[in-house]
Parts: sequence; C-alpha cells; structure tokens
Amino acid sequence: MSRKQQLLKRHRRNKRVGLLLALIVLVLLGVALAWWLPLVLAVLGWIAHEAWFADHLFYSPKDDYQYSFPPFTQQPKVHLNAGRLRLDEGVILDDGATLVLALRVKSTWLGRFLDPVVELSGGEHPDRQTFERGVNGLRYLNLSEQGDVLSRGDLRLRGRFCRLLGEPKLWSFAPADVQRQRTMVIAPHADDAELAAYGLYSQADETWIVTLTAGEIEAEHYQQMGLDRVEAARLKGRLRAWDSIAVPRWAGVPESRCVQLGYFCLQLAAMQAAPSQPQGSREADLSDTRLFRQLNPFVLPGDADGAPTWNNLLADLRELLLKARPEVLVLPHPTLDPHPDHLCAHHAVMQALEGLEWQPGILLGYANHLHDNDRWPMGDAGTGIALPPFFDPARPMHPVSLPLTLAAQRDKAMALGMMHDLQPQAPFKRRLRRRIQRLLAGRTGSAYGENEFFRKAVRRHELFWWL
Repeated sequence: MSRKQQLLKRHRRNKRVGLLLALIVLVLLGVALAWWLPLVLAVLGWIAHEAWFADHLFYSPKDDYQYSFPPFTQQPKVHLNAGRLRLDEGVILDDGATLVLALRVKSTWLGRFLDPVVELSGGEHPDRQTFERGVNGLRYLNLSEQGDVLSRGDLRLRGRFCRLLGEPKLWSFAPADVQRQRTMVIAPHADDAELAAYGLYSQADETWIVTLTAGEIEAEHYQQMGLDRVEAARLKGRLRAWDSIAVPRWAGVPESRCVQLGYFCLQLAAMQAAPSQPQGSREADLSDTRLFRQLNPFVLPGDADGAPTWNNLLADLRELLLKARPEVLVLPHPTLDPHPDHLCAHHAVMQALEGLEWQPGILLGYANHLHDNDRWPMGDAGTGIALPPFFDPARPMHPVSLPLTLAAQRDKAMALGMMHDLQPQAPFKRRLRRRIQRLLAGRTGSAYGENEFFRKAVRRHELFWWL
C-alpha cells in the first residue's frame, strides 16, 4: 500500500470515528432538548464540513515545511521591513534564476475559514500565493519572476488573512538552460504532459511526447451513453490515445514525435513485479496493447506481439530514447508524486537509461499529484505556485521555476480542454461542495473549465525539480 493510500485510509477512519461521536452527541441533544434540534445541527454541521473541513490535508497546517537545498546554493541576504523585501547592498541576482523565499506564515483567526494569501506587489508581475487555512509554520514562496523588482528594492509582501513573521531567507538557483532544447516529456497518461509541462514543451526546439498508458479505466461517463463496461473502457482508451497524439499539435508538436505505448492503466506496478508476464486491462478485457497504438508514426519493439509486459515497455523506451536523443528529459518525480503509474513511469525510464549509449544532459521531475495535500497548488488559476509541502530534509531538492505568459496560460488551458478525461461534469456532491465553498469560504473556480486541474495547472509558473 502506498503512503498516500495509508494516509487516506487513516483520514477516512478518523472521519468515521468523528461522525460516530457526533451522532451520539446529536442523539443525546434530541433526547434532552427537542427532537428537531439534531436534524438542524446535522445539516449545519454538514455545510460547515463542506465549506471548511473537506480538504484532504494529511498533515497539520502548523507543521513546518522541511526543505534542504543543494550545497553551495546561493543565499543572498534579504530583510523584510514594513512589508518591503530588500536585498543587502551590492547583491546582484542572476537573470532567470529560480528564487525561493522562506518565512513563517501565521494565519489570523479569519485565515482559519478563508485561504491565507501572500500578495507580491511593486513590479510588473503582481502575484498571489496561497497556503493552508490555519497555517502557522515555515513556508516557501516562489519569487522567480520578481528578481528585477527585488533588485530595485520595490518588492512588497502583504499577508491577507495571515501575518508574515521572522527573518526571511532567500535562495537563488542558477538559471537552468532547459528551454529551446530537444525535449522529451514522459506522460504516464494522456494529459500528464500538458498538466506538468505544456509551457516548457511548447517552447522547445524539438519536442517528443511519450505516453505510457491508454488510461482506459474508470469509464463510467461512457457507460451512461449505453455502452457496457468493456465497450466503455475501450472507447475511453481509444479517445485518450487520440488525445495523446493530437493535442500536442496545438503547441506545434508534429504527430511524428508523439507516441502512445498503449499499456494499461494501473497495471504498471504488476508489470514491474513480473517483467515477462503480461498484465491485461482491468476493465477493457484486453491483453494486447496494439488497439491503442494504431496512431503511432512508426513501429516499436512492443508491436511485435502487443504483450503488456515490463520488458516490452523497457524495449519501447530504449528505442524511443535512442531515436529522439533528448537533451532534456521530463518525467514524474519519484518522491513528490505518489500515483502508482507515475512512480512506475519514473522507474521504467531510469531502468531504460541504464547502459544506454545516449544519456540526456538534464532530467526534470514534476508532480501532478501529492501525498499530503490534494489541493496543491493552492489558490486560483493564473496565480503563482509556492513550493509544495515537503517533510524530508535528508533529501536535497533543487527547484526549477519557469514562467508562463498569460497567452501561454490560455493556450495551456485550451490544450487541457481538448483532453476527453477533463471534460465530463463533476459529480453532484463535488459541484455542491464548490458552491458552498464559493459562498462561505471565498473560493472561486477557474474560468477555463470545471475540472479541478484547470485551477491547479494553469498558473503563472511551471515548477520542476532537478533529478
């Protein structure tokens, strides 16, 4: 069982215990006071839960994030006085550097009910970065677009529903030469490349998109059209295979450099455990990947028998790495992203690289999911991305933040909108929760689309980690 599954299991157990205790209290109140009182209190309690306590947050907002950064990372001296952040005299920042500011953020009483926000102002790129309700700990702001205004001494920090405490610390990571190169993005599923790296890959001199799975499971939306479970899964897989080939064209990537490997969703871990044993689809009644590989521009080793095995996956990846010879390789981060297919995708790529005659110069990790906080990146679409929760100081982390213009954000949103998996309407309970949160907690959705990824992924930064 993964760490996230363990955390979710504990969260659900604690919620059941809390509900049982609340039920006992309500029954006692009904007996002692009035029969209708428990009904009113139950409704009010449910509304309060949906508005303020429904986030999946598997740590205390009072916990300090615990980052360590690589040795010899530059630490320019800064001071925060009356809301203005200033560098020590004579300090010069590198153009394009990734800038990370650590400081203590403490929510006000109102910040327990409304999302605490740190506002950055004074320059051409005002920003808002959002943290957990009830936050009271060390947090890390992303100042990567603020280098010029910080150098001028004009950068202002203001807490909304929170206060900024203590002496801040600034880290400056040298500019990463990752743009305008030959780039390959590894996507466990169709849409992962766009969620994590649309801005990066749309600017590359040459881009390859390699999608590992068809993403055919959880096809209830298609069953509502009258298809049975198998037919729905096959249709969904074919649609997502199409998405993985066609949507990158929006960014100018030719179909000749987009590849769908067609392995089956949530079966990569089983394939890895028994490398030569085929692992068929859970829902599509298939043990042959070739149905989902028909749009590929060339033949790969796995096409010989279509067997969904780990050995075939490694052979496909080696072939692609040698054909594309990427200078920058973008893949899921093995520590931050807990999705089992994402973790296996990372392991498969690293195993495929072992002993290979071509080695990329730069490996970048991304996280489209987190262990501890399902809402990260917190805040609204179009705002900045602060560093995610992280509690392992023994592992140095090297962030790489790349800016997205408003035009690039809009193009990214349109690319996500073309992805079939992000189009179905959310369940009624989730839509009702969002309405309650909009009214009582001040949260807004994204103008680009209803799916939560339109809020989480369409931001003024794309955040990667040097591997």
